[in-house]
Amino acid sequence: MTKTIVTGVDESETAAAAATKAAELAQLMGASLHVLSAYGEFESERISLGNEQILVSNEQLAQKGVEDLVFGLRKRFPDLEITLQVMEGRPGDALVKAAETLGAELIVVGNKRVQGVARVLGSIARDVAAHAPCDLYVVNTHQRR
Repeated sequence: MTKTIVTGVDESETAAAAATKAAELAQLMGASLHVLSAYGEFESERISLGNEQILVSNEQLAQKGVEDLVFGLRKRFPDLEITLQVMEGRPGDALVKAAETLGAELIVVGNKRVQGVARVLGSIARDVAAHAPCDLYVVNTHQRR
């Protein structure tokens, strides 16, 4: 059975750093990487461009963001099996659900909002740690000075 690592991304640099670390770990472990983007509650808006109407949703934006990130990872890690997914819901809940569904061995998240005042208010890493069905790796995504 193939080992699976799950990581969550948004369009932030810290998420990209965590995803890169997840890809490095997957390559070292001989695992596949599953990259997930959660988009909250579904929202959409119609935009008029001349005579045309375009429907734009947060699901589409999440899909585009994760595709762009995965494209970069595939260039950097050409031999790594990478799958992607977008899911409605809170990021921590989505990561736990994906890890359960896939039977993942590891979830990789960044430490964004784990420091300072935000740690009192919660973070994705804290949410995942409370409910993870597997090991959790928290990547230090803050630049050291």
